Amino acid sequence: MYRTHNCGELRIDDVGKNVSIAGWVETIRDLGGVVFIDVRDQYGITQAVVSGDDSLVDLVSHIPCESTVSLTGTVRKRDEETYNPNIATGEVEVFINKIDILGKRTKLLPFEVNSNADVREDLRLQYRFLDLRKNKLKENIILRAKVLQFLRTQMIEQGFLEVQTPILTSSSPEGARDYLVPSRLHAGKFYALPQAPQQFKQLLMVSGIDKYFQIAPCFRDEDARADRAPGEFYQLDMEMSFATQEDVFNVMEPVIYNTFKTFSNKKIANYPFPRITYKDAMLKYGTDKPDLRNPLIIMDVTDFFAKCTFKPFHNKTVRAIKVNGHMSKGFHEKMLSYAMSIGMAGLGYLEVQEDLSYKGPIDKFIPDDMKKELAELADLKQNDTIFFIADNLKRATELAGCIRTELGCRLNLINNNEFNFCWIIDFPMYELNDEGKLEFSHNPFSMPQGGLEALNSKNPLDILAYQYDIVCNGIELSSGAVRNHDINIMEKAFELGGYSKEQLEEKFGALYTAFQYGAPPHAGIAPGIDRMLMLLTGEDTIREVIAFPLNSKAQDLLMGAPGYVSNAQLRDVHISVNKK
Repeated sequence: MYRTHNCGELRIDDVGKNVSIAGWVETIRDLGGVVFIDVRDQYGITQAVVSGDDSLVDLVSHIPCESTVSLTGTVRKRDEETYNPNIATGEVEVFINKIDILGKRTKLLPFEVNSNADVREDLRLQYRFLDLRKNKLKENIILRAKVLQFLRTQMIEQGFLEVQTPILTSSSPEGARDYLVPSRLHAGKFYALPQAPQQFKQLLMVSGIDKYFQIAPCFRDEDARADRAPGEFYQLDMEMSFATQEDVFNVMEPVIYNTFKTFSNKKIANYPFPRITYKDAMLKYGTDKPDLRNPLIIMDVTDFFAKCTFKPFHNKTVRAIKVNGHMSKGFHEKMLSYAMSIGMAGLGYLEVQEDLSYKGPIDKFIPDDMKKELAELADLKQNDTIFFIADNLKRATELAGCIRTELGCRLNLINNNEFNFCWIIDFPMYELNDEGKLEFSHNPFSMPQGGLEALNSKNPLDILAYQYDIVCNGIELSSGAVRNHDINIMEKAFELGGYSKEQLEEKFGALYTAFQYGAPPHAGIAPGIDRMLMLLTGEDTIREVIAFPLNSKAQDLLMGAPGYVSNAQLRDVHISVNKK
């Protein structure tokens, strides 16, 4: 009824055909008696033209841009000098003999749809249906659909079964705040939206589903970041029975590699992905999410400075980063300013001169007989500059990672035309929180390396877990683990993590019960789809690859959520609200 062809379909071979197209009016050019109109849909743009018929010319010339129309006419070849090489239909146009206005725009546009001008994000989100008409954002959403289909195909080809798990479930302590849903039928009780399908996918393994996956929605009430959407995000969730860490790597690594290779022209710098222990990552890169495009490596020089007279470095962890190349005084001042902005008292450095002597603010504090030792320790050469970071172990590690990143950016050391992946493995099972209490450092359902014996005999802070992350260009794509399926190991692990047996049964009752009925060893992982798409598109924020995202304050500006509801609705779910 509305179209025989889409707006990206017509070619020279169609010249002479009578066709119908439909779409949005992108531009109108009235040349006085001859009117050109560009019509756009998801597939492309077609130029149409009308002349001769005064009433039709008048109608077309007064159609508001961004209205929807359907037009019928004859395809004809454009004059060669008017070809438009920027669109696929640029050699032809449609001579209009009929046009219908299907949906007339009656309000002023809040921003120009066919313009590249910057628009405030809050305005874009409020009028997201207009924002999605823009090519760049629309292409991101189309890419998202293709990536999802590709991921599904790869998992199915490896024998995985797609299973949907519940959205309304019970609240459980899994690392973030739950979104709660009050129950109408059960007064005072609440459902929770799942932070992840973690317990359900493990229950599927106990149920005998050998290999499970789904494109899983996850809900967490946490603050937004550039690489994290508040509220809702999606994972390629998978779990395997009778599987080890190595089995998960063998499945997921080619899936990630093939996806990035298929949907990006950027080079993948390292395949198979290197494996880096958590301990080495924190030492060499200052983070468990290292950007391996940055060639700078952090060194530990604590023992060296313990023998020097420089008091600010005494009884502290000291990290060093070596850079080769000439640096101006202004560069050092900018780095000092940055260091102080992240909480450092200063940023010591030494420059290596032609005679291999040192120049810098801490040179005088290094005894002459130790300068050669430092050169050998850090492999210093002429024109090297070495920066020093000192603090307690945790802070020195974190700050050194920040300085490494800043140096890599300021010195243009990062290759933006490649993807650099790695696995981070051997995470600690436990860590101390700010109150000095032992807690899980990663996933509480993980299997400790060494099993029950390690839990009974080792310092908990020395116990490693079969936990692993995939990292790409400094962004964590996924976390996973070999699961703790043994009831005795689980009870001991949670006891060390501060949970009594009664609390374990209360908070994780389904799993605790299921594991007493014969559970297979199992392992899994869940790469974040939104983050993968952010990397593939080169976007700066995750909101650019989501059709209808919340803003950074977890608000849906288009639909007006969160919003107030009626007192009747509140009474139905047994809730009263005290409005201030």
